Amino acid sequence: MALMAQLNTLARGSKLACFGNALRFTPSWRYYSSAATTADGTLPLAGIRVLDMTRVLAGPYCTQILGDLGADVIKVEHPVRGDDTRAWGPPYAKYADESKKGPGESAYYLAVNRNKKSLGLSFQHKSGVEILHKLAKECDVLVENYLPGGLAKYGMDYETLHKINPKLIYASITGYGQTGPYSNRAGYDVMVEAEMGLMHITGARDGAPVKVGVAVTDLTTGLYTSNAIMAALIARGRTGKGQHIDACLSDCQVATLSNLASSALISGQKDSGRWGTAHPSIVPYRSYKTLDGDILFGGGNDRLFGVLCDRLGFPEWASDARFVTNSDRVKHRADIDGLIEDITQKKTTKEWLEVFEGSGMPYAAVNDIQGTLNHEHVLARNMVTEVEHPACGPIKLVNTPIKYSEATPGVRSPPPTLGQHTDEILGRVLDYEEADIARLKEEGVIA
Repeated sequence: MALMAQLNTLARGSKLACFGNALRFTPSWRYYSSAATTADGTLPLAGIRVLDMTRVLAGPYCTQILGDLGADVIKVEHPVRGDDTRAWGPPYAKYADESKKGPGESAYYLAVNRNKKSLGLSFQHKSGVEILHKLAKECDVLVENYLPGGLAKYGMDYETLHKINPKLIYASITGYGQTGPYSNRAGYDVMVEAEMGLMHITGARDGAPVKVGVAVTDLTTGLYTSNAIMAALIARGRTGKGQHIDACLSDCQVATLSNLASSALISGQKDSGRWGTAHPSIVPYRSYKTLDGDILFGGGNDRLFGVLCDRLGFPEWASDARFVTNSDRVKHRADIDGLIEDITQKKTTKEWLEVFEGSGMPYAAVNDIQGTLNHEHVLARNMVTEVEHPACGPIKLVNTPIKYSEATPGVRSPPPTLGQHTDEILGRVLDYEEADIARLKEEGVIA
């Protein structure tokens, strides 16, 4: 232990840092927490430090992905209110200590803030900005989701921080980007879904446009941004330079229109609108009512349609002149869909799943969220995990979805309580003395 302490002391003056029982060179001294790596040090982003100045969903989802992959994520939160989503409930995970005030930790906040450390800090104070500048110097990545120019008055804009740390990768997530006529417009997911085409193509064929059930534009933006950050880290390895990443919900939503956008661009025609669970050019390809729920079939070609007919007990449909080819079935969509649903309503969903087991036919039950989280395949893939929360005791979380052959990303630490790691970050990362930390707390700079 004495040797390790000496090496860590040496690391501050030189450019060596202790990493488990090994030494590695780094751009600047940094504190590696035990949560930042696995026992064999193989997590892809181990050793990368991220300053997370985001809140709500797109930004926190992005930084959670980085944390899952091993990055040391420092989440900056208002010292009193914290992230907006701390108040977004119910439901809440109740505090284990019944004397503790408040309803608990919100499920929304818990969804996107694992593998992070919480620093309760107000940058309305000059001392708070000084702390952020010091952290920016020690970090590889900064992610923020303020309106363009919103952080400039605090000296936390890219131009200022690039001078402090030229290797910093600074990612900005906004509704409409850093440029363009809408750049200063605030944008939540639902507004962008509406304006950028997604809502128009979502919903029942003859129904009103609806938003997707989960804030998918926020989530895809978080995914795109995490991908961009990792690419920028690779580029920095070649050039030694950081850069500014401009990511926004509107651009990402347009990008994820994918084949539908391509169809509109190539044809020059208006899109075909909403199709519910159906497909505009494949029949049968939709959900059908069962005795107790719904089941979805994907008859993507004529052979699969034959399998469907056989398993439903009506092989003669495959030779009916109305249904022989996919083009025929598209023309007589209402006829074949009606025949199928007349049959599917006579058995339960589970019974139909058993009928189609091993058929080679693409099919699926339409499950609710609880059904999904208790699904045998979901559990076999370890997509639900339990962690010990410091204030709420054991809680269940959705696990990280990607599996590696040489690493085990996952939930190493639960979503933090507000300001849980303030003392640790200031003391061990920035070398603040206990008296200085106490003074900053009295001044309301930190919590």
